[in-house]
Amino acid sequence: MTFLVQQHADATDLHELRRRILRNNDPAISVHDSRDLDDDAIHLSIVRDELVVVCGSLYSSHSPLDDAVASYQLRYMAADESVRGSGGGRALLERAGDIVRTRGVEHLWANARDSALGFYLATGWTTVSGSEHLSKETQLPHTVVVKSLRKK
Repeated sequence: MTFLVQQHADATDLHELRRRILRNNDPAISVHDSRDLDDDAIHLSIVRDELVVVCGSLYSSHSPLDDAVASYQLRYMAADESVRGSGGGRALLERAGDIVRTRGVEHLWANARDSALGFYLATGWTTVSGSEHLSKETQLPHTVVVKSLRKK
C-alpha cells in the first residue's frame, strides 16, 4: 500500500485523530500543544477518504541524549485502527526524518507509549535506558525513544 504523507500548516487538522486515539475521544481533554503554532513546528498526516488516519507533530527540542545535538521531539503520533500495521506509521516517520534532516537535525525523540515500543523499535528507534515513566497526561507507561538521523 502506498501512503502520501501531507504537511499541514495548522495542527487543528490533526486534533480529531489526536483526541480519538490518544485521549479516549474525551472532548474535555485538550489536544493542543503550546508549540503547535511555532514557526518551526511540523504537522504531518496521511488522509484516506478525507479523514486523517495517521498523524504526528514535530517540535524543535533538546535531545534527551546530548543537549548539543540538534533535535526534534515527535508528539501526538497516532494511527486509526483501520490502518495499523499497514505501513502508514512507518511512512510518516520516514517523511518526518527526511524533513528534519534537511534542517540539520541529528536526533528525533519521543515519549513513546510502552504499548507502541515494538513499532518504534521495528522502525529503527532505540530506547533510552532508565527513561521509563508514567505520562502526566494519560497516566500510561512511557519510555523515551530516539532515532539517530546521522549519516553512516
